[in-house]
Amino acid sequence: MRDTMSFGKTILFSEMTPPAHEENKFNAWYDEEHIPLRVAIPGFVSAQRYLADGDDRNYLAVYEMDNLQVLKSKEYDIVKNQPSDLTKSMLSSVSGFTRYIGNLLGDQWRENVSNPLDQAQYLYAVFFTVPENELTEFDDWYTQDHVPILLECPEWLGTRRFEIIEAHPGTYNRLALHYLTTSEALNSSARAKARVTPWRDRLAAKPWFKGHYLVFKNHQNRQYSK
Repeated sequence: MRDTMSFGKTILFSEMTPPAHEENKFNAWYDEEHIPLRVAIPGFVSAQRYLADGDDRNYLAVYEMDNLQVLKSKEYDIVKNQPSDLTKSMLSSVSGFTRYIGNLLGDQWRENVSNPLDQAQYLYAVFFTVPENELTEFDDWYTQDHVPILLECPEWLGTRRFEIIEAHPGTYNRLALHYLTTSEALNSSARAKARVTPWRDRLAAKPWFKGHYLVFKNHQNRQYSK
């Protein structure tokens, strides 16, 4: 198993859509100010920006951190609560804002894949709201049945699963981030196989089994802490 600390054990997943007339300014601000300020904070590992597949203005940023305490640090408090005038202007103009904070439950990777976060060109995000009394079976199904089959697809590099501890605007408590070299992995025979197993069918018959599915492609290069 890969050392998960090399990727961090907490993530911040945040989407926002800039006004069309300010998109270039928004991207320059995000790449040159917003992310660099955060990855300079002790405990931040890296950050990757994405663009929703099929939507040319819905942007996502995923930040990897060592642990949840990073978001409670003095350094983060200063960056978050003492924004520049440009940051205030940009954040006041965006729409579609989401913010999810998650702690790592576990990750599973294809064998002999180095630097999968850098190799992945697409991110497939899957959210669920699972009843408390169903969490054990849901987590077991995902790790023992679902992901191993998905990894039969050569383009499916791996999966990281998180317990969501802060959600806006949804009520989700589980998030799986799937790292793909191409979006065609979503049309693979392995994914089709993973969606028709007896275990999945049993869970899918339950009224709460309604996932929220998002596909993103990389936008700009990953930024790492210094």
